[in-house]
Amino acid sequence: MQVRNDGDEMTRRIRVGCELVFEPTVPTPAVLQVQPRRADDQPLLSERLASAPNAALEEFTDFYGNRCQRLILAAGTNTLTYDAEVEVAAGPEATNRSAVELTPDQVPPELLHFTLPSRYCLSDELGDAAWDLFRGVQPGWTRVQAICDWVHANLRFRYGSSTPRTTAADVYRQREGVCRDFAHLAVTFCRAFNIPSRYVFGYIPDIGVPPSVEPMDFCAWFEVYLEGGWWTFDARNNIPRIGRCVIGRGRDALDVAMVTTYGQVPLTGFRVWADEVLPPVAEALSQTAGSQP
Repeated sequence: MQVRNDGDEMTRRIRVGCELVFEPTVPTPAVLQVQPRRADDQPLLSERLASAPNAALEEFTDFYGNRCQRLILAAGTNTLTYDAEVEVAAGPEATNRSAVELTPDQVPPELLHFTLPSRYCLSDELGDAAWDLFRGVQPGWTRVQAICDWVHANLRFRYGSSTPRTTAADVYRQREGVCRDFAHLAVTFCRAFNIPSRYVFGYIPDIGVPPSVEPMDFCAWFEVYLEGGWWTFDARNNIPRIGRCVIGRGRDALDVAMVTTYGQVPLTGFRVWADEVLPPVAEALSQTAGSQP
């Protein structure tokens, strides 16, 4: 659905959420991160977070400005359900193919840590590989896009091909992974050129693209700091997308884990949704068209 907001900018409404089932054997503290960030470019219209059995939830904002919920998972089956409506831009994210790289002395000092190696993004280990591949590419937007193109073309997307311990160096060697691995490798290559880069985690509905044959899942992409500020890139999809809804940003997936548990907790149920909210007339027409022979 498209509406006009107060700034006369076209927007859409999307419904996002998830259902997670955990089964710890003993009460286990955990931190949950599934709620969209509060931001002017993605106003939160409504949300509901519930747990069964009922758990005391303590919301806090982490170092990177991400919304987190702290709770204790009871021994046995725990079902956490989140559902929200969010307003997002009607079109894909902005691009600026003339944006240039900033030298380290030009980067805002509070962003310099995004140029350094992190737990999963080993830019020191893959620095030589990055320079061998991209040293001759024009700096700035062109180089970042070349990195996306290479990662997109040289990694095979395959569920189950990586683990929570898989780093960008592992992905570079095995040449396969899931969206978080695509993002980690692209971030790593960018940081090898001192380009501030951060990992982003959230929801992406299938708007303007063929529906995926795979079940809906959380998605990962990344942002780089070039002239003009932060810009969105996506090595997995490698095209601008409509309806991105950011949950968290950080150095890598360690900073924005869907759930962090302080003990072993099996995840036994997992469902994610991200869909455009259509007005009643459009929804009826869509259903009618789908029923035609």
